[in-house]
Amino acid sequence: MNQAPFLPVNHPQPNFLHRLGSLWKFSRPHTIIGTSFSVLSLYLIALGNISDFFSHWSVLLLTWVACLAGNVYIVGLNQLEDIDIDKINKPHLPLAKGEFSRLTGGLIVGFTAILAIILAFIGGFWLLITVGISLLIGTAYSLPPVRLKRFPLWAAFCIFTVRGVIVNLGLFRHYNTVINQNQSIYPSVWVLTAFVLVFTVAIAIFKDVPDLEGDRIYQITTFTLLLGPEKILTISLLTISLCYAGMIAVGLLGITGINSPLAIVAHLLLLLLLWWRSRRVNLEDKSEISLFYQFIWKLFFLEYIIFPLACLI
Repeated sequence: MNQAPFLPVNHPQPNFLHRLGSLWKFSRPHTIIGTSFSVLSLYLIALGNISDFFSHWSVLLLTWVACLAGNVYIVGLNQLEDIDIDKINKPHLPLAKGEFSRLTGGLIVGFTAILAIILAFIGGFWLLITVGISLLIGTAYSLPPVRLKRFPLWAAFCIFTVRGVIVNLGLFRHYNTVINQNQSIYPSVWVLTAFVLVFTVAIAIFKDVPDLEGDRIYQITTFTLLLGPEKILTISLLTISLCYAGMIAVGLLGITGINSPLAIVAHLLLLLLLWWRSRRVNLEDKSEISLFYQFIWKLFFLEYIIFPLACLI
């Protein structure tokens, strides 16, 4: 009997939309959204008037693209160095899943680093300082031989220094210098910086709870491994609660440039929402832990909406 010749199976090549989706996952969307909100929020505070939003749109656009490029470089470099770990902790990421080769990931990381530096240079001194320091810290966080992420205190320091101090003070100084020809930092921006600085401590320590298994196998020391998920959850909740209590106190004290009623009511509601949501977290379920981590990021996003509103109203 004649047998039909073997015909190789042709797997469909990824189309443009699929590659775009992979790039979106590679950029770690929650960090992209967080960066975008911070860039926009500080722009609005520097303007002081929502009606002037489009008066300096080119400054906003340049700053936004430079910061997004820097963001992709930092998270992309971390993925390049953590491919084996991510196959356990985050198998959906493009490098761990095989949607991107190491070469493709390296090209994206290299391109975004160069793009961030060039745009920051065009934007001016304070944008270059902000982006440059962020890239240096992000590199030290992931890249051997330094690889600060191996040490829990240094790993947390990298995250809250960039998100809390460098981004808020650096970007506002950039905007205020370019838009208003004024290098001072408003009291409201110091308040926002203090809030974000403490809030990102909670992000920095809770982010490793879903990654417990892979970190243990590859001997990445984290606060989760040292203290356990239950204590990390408690510390995170207390840290964020401290942030909201501080904002309520700011409202009661009547800090110049901040709408007191909005600051008090909004943060009181968010405080109640935080503790209500925390009661539903099952620390034995990795998917639920990941969802709660994303919830913490959503609270972070909300602050960059509420705070500029409190400054503008």
